[in-house]
This record gives sequence, C-alpha cells and structure tokens, in this order.
Amino acid sequence: MHPMLNVAVKAARRAGSVIQRASLNLDAVRVERKKHNDFVTEVDRAAEESIIASILEAYPKHAILAEESGAKGIGSSEYEWIIDPIDGTTNFLHGHPQYAISIALAHKGQVQQAVVFDPNRNDLFTASRGVGAFLNDRRIRVSKRFMMNECVIATGFPVSDQSYIDQYLGMLKDVLAKTAGVRREGAASLDLCNVACGRVEGFWELNLKPWDIAAGSLIVQEAGGIVTDLSGEQGWLESGDIVAANPKVLAQLLYTLAPHIGK
Repeated sequence: MHPMLNVAVKAARRAGSVIQRASLNLDAVRVERKKHNDFVTEVDRAAEESIIASILEAYPKHAILAEESGAKGIGSSEYEWIIDPIDGTTNFLHGHPQYAISIALAHKGQVQQAVVFDPNRNDLFTASRGVGAFLNDRRIRVSKRFMMNECVIATGFPVSDQSYIDQYLGMLKDVLAKTAGVRREGAASLDLCNVACGRVEGFWELNLKPWDIAAGSLIVQEAGGIVTDLSGEQGWLESGDIVAANPKVLAQLLYTLAPHIGK
C-alpha cells in the first residue's frame, strides 16, 4: 500500500471509531442545521478533526479541503486532502446504516489516492491511481452488464437545493423507464463504490461537493469504470454534476439524461 494511502486508511478507521461510539447514543448527539435539509453534528466535527490530525501528523505541509472546517493551506502545497468525515449525516442521525468516511488525496489537482470506509459493514474501499481498486484487499471491477433493462442505477435526490427538482424528476422518470430499477441510499461516496464493485451498473447525481465524490470517483476509475459530467466531459469535480458507470452503460445513461440538461 502506498504510504499516503496507508495514512488515509488509518485516519478513516480512527474516525470510524469516533462515529460508531456516538451511534450507540444518537439522542445525545448535538445537531445544527447549516441550511434546509443540511445538517452537521458534533460527531462530524470530531471525526473531521481526528482525520486532519492524523494526516497533518504525517504530512504537516499538505493542504486540506474538508466539509466542515473548509480549506487550509490551499495554494501552499501541491498536495491537497479532500475530506468528508460523514458522507450521509442524515442517515447517521436516523440510525440508518448507510454512511461513510471519504478521504482523497489530490496532487496538482488530480486525485491520486482514495479511501471510502463504511464503518457499519467494516468495508474499506481503496484505490491508488494506476494500481487498481480494492474492497478489503480484494481487487474489484465494475459490472459487465450492458443491457439497460437489466441494470440497476444509483442516484441522489436534490435535498438541500431543490431549485432543479423538476429537471431531476424528468431524469429519474426516464431512467426508471429504461432500467431494472433505481436506488437512492443517501451517500454518494458509497454509491460510487457500489458502481466500482458491480453492485449497481451506474450512478448519477447533481450539485455535489468535491468531498462527496473525489475519493469514490477514483475508486470507480481504477475498477474499470468511467466518470464524467452530464455532458460526457471531465468537469464533474468542479460542477458537482456526475455520471459514473461501467464503459458499456455510460453512453446509454448519458443519452437518457441528455434531454434534461439545462432545463
């Protein structure tokens, strides 16, 4: 394992311990509302602090972009850690076991290392650029299915920003009509990992943040999948509009979504 990836794995596991201890008494967790349907808890902050401390202990000069504490040292280093301490905070608050820690390392703007850790299942997804993607040390690959009517596609509903709900519902209607089903589980990092290990054939969502998708996207790519924006280009990390799928499904999914772009 690459030394930087090893640091990320240790940081994710430590944060997982913080989160799972708190999950045993959710009624005691203090919650704040950042905006409509967008919550942060003391557990998010404690997990994030634990991750950042682990990383900076090993690499004190690296930059940090984290969901709760924001950017630190951006522009001062070629290395930038992109961190989501709990992807799926709403699920966590409701005791719904679908949330994860997401940690990515970018070098000169390109993600090179990725960890997504599901503490409920003890599933550790990792990837290093050019080396492959793994689930608990087992190599993973995207699904080989290519007939859309046999495919299951993951997605995420507009929650905090509903200004594009009609556009999204048009996409959802057309994808439902062409596939074996759509799944909405509430954690984009895990949705991407499910694409990577073949549990679903594709995923799309709009208006995400870099910490939601940076790690999961590399895991998909290293598992043989393709990640684009809604136009099939590479602007997904900046726009937050992302489509990921196995190579045979990607074009079909993009074609299905295309009529709704810009509406």
